[in-house]
Amino acid sequence: MGTDDRILLAHGSGGKLSHDLIESFLPLFDNKLLDKLDDSAVFQIEGRLAFTTDSYVVSPIFFPGGDIGKLAVCGTINDLAMSGAVPLYLSLSLIIEEGLPLDDLQRVMASVKKAAEEAGVNVVTGDTKVVNRGNADRLFINTSGIGVVPPGVDISGSKAKPGDSIILSGTIGDHGIAVMSQREGLEFSSPVGSDCAPLHSLVADILGVSDQIHCLRDPTRGGLASTLNELARQSKVGIRIEEEKIPVREGVRAACELLGLEPLYVANEGKLVAVVPGAEAKTVIDIMHKNPYGKQAIIIGEVVAEHPGRVVMKTGLGASRIVDMLVGELLPRIC
Repeated sequence: MGTDDRILLAHGSGGKLSHDLIESFLPLFDNKLLDKLDDSAVFQIEGRLAFTTDSYVVSPIFFPGGDIGKLAVCGTINDLAMSGAVPLYLSLSLIIEEGLPLDDLQRVMASVKKAAEEAGVNVVTGDTKVVNRGNADRLFINTSGIGVVPPGVDISGSKAKPGDSIILSGTIGDHGIAVMSQREGLEFSSPVGSDCAPLHSLVADILGVSDQIHCLRDPTRGGLASTLNELARQSKVGIRIEEEKIPVREGVRAACELLGLEPLYVANEGKLVAVVPGAEAKTVIDIMHKNPYGKQAIIIGEVVAEHPGRVVMKTGLGASRIVDMLVGELLPRIC
């Protein structure tokens, strides 16, 4: 493969190669705001806004079920959705290591386009930088997102109340194990793919049947255990869950046993936790089951007044144990 097939430092110079690179991707994200190529995207929005930003440094950049491009879009979409917002616009900034094959970059950008189209959002502004070989790891992506929060929606990690049900949208640990298996060249009898997915439609379905949703959170880094601890601490309540009700794929369970990992702490990128009043739980579960990203939704526990700030799990043997927040880095470079 020649130098014409790889990213050069000159692609980040702001000169001809920079413009050629940017223009090669413009047709993927064709929209009026981006096509102007101004330094800022200017648009008008009415209502309450949600704004988020995130950076993605996953290694490797391609993994079963997704890649860094899909991950960047879905991760930002999901952060907006967890506040109940309808995602509208994204920014996309690339930090590219010199020598990255152009085919790899084109594959990632095609994935960005596909994920953005599924989410119904437009990429309206962005940036590209190229760093010397060895000063990055192939490709880093930063995305920011803006969405509109519908009237009457007031979702926060501080709003959980005793008597609320804890709903999990599906199996845990898929993303972390998929990335780790690709990174380490591991193969399992039951293949594991990332659950990376945009959850805005699932959230919209939930809000369509209940205006009493207290908390939404996607359990990414730190896994389900850390997310539940965050909610317990923010709301100053206790959370009680049941181990046997938490869905884990056989491939993930086997991989965790082999690697000495606890599925509760493994990252997810296409699951959510919903905290809803107990009286609303069945209605919410029923509508989630009709969405492709909520077919396995299940109540895994409840919010309690006891042991505020702590998560307690009833084990399969009938005993109870404290489930603490993740300490240290279980799986680095997972998102």
